[in-house]
Amino acid sequence: MPAKGKICNFDCIYCECGWNKDGRGDTHLPSAADVRESLEAKLRECAANGTPIDSITFSGDGEPTLNPAFPEIIRDTIALRDRFYPAAVVSVLSNATMAWKPEVFEALKLVDNPILKLDAPTDALAARINRPVGHYSVDEIVESLSLFDGDFVLQTMFLRSGDFDSASPEVIGPWMDIVRRLHPREVMAYTLDRPAPAEGLQKFTVEEMRTLLQPLIDEGYKIQIKG
Repeated sequence: MPAKGKICNFDCIYCECGWNKDGRGDTHLPSAADVRESLEAKLRECAANGTPIDSITFSGDGEPTLNPAFPEIIRDTIALRDRFYPAAVVSVLSNATMAWKPEVFEALKLVDNPILKLDAPTDALAARINRPVGHYSVDEIVESLSLFDGDFVLQTMFLRSGDFDSASPEVIGPWMDIVRRLHPREVMAYTLDRPAPAEGLQKFTVEEMRTLLQPLIDEGYKIQIKG
């Protein structure tokens, strides 16, 4: 992603990085060589200083899979991880919109933790929460996620606004049905933790989310809840 800007095909109402329109000062996407050089230098420095590293995580100001060099970047990262910190995991936080591309899917399959987002069970609610740029279909995202055969982490934001509530039956019921269909190895449920660009958003408590997700917990799903 850009060093100072933001490039994303979502414009989420809760994004801690702000609205897309406010992050256009830097649109340069680093090349695979750029990332490889920077990562190797940092890992070499950390190894020399005895700094422990548990995870090398791709996240930040935008959607990492939009970088055309993403597959090569992942292969380079895994090679450098194996060289300097073989016990560390490689994680990617993604909105899953590019997972339909074979090269992106294969790259996500290579990482230890593909953490893939689905905040809403319907296109209408996704349009309200995620504000996707261009075409977006929940059904198509679910179809792409099904190709992982459950070997991924599903990440979902829980929040309330004046016109929607993640806990309402028409939202939580269909969302749970999607979880049951995909059977991810873990569900990461989280809520607002930092200032959001949209006004009027309300966070959930950990206790509220645990109560809400208890049926899935009782069914044996691994649920990570972060307040």
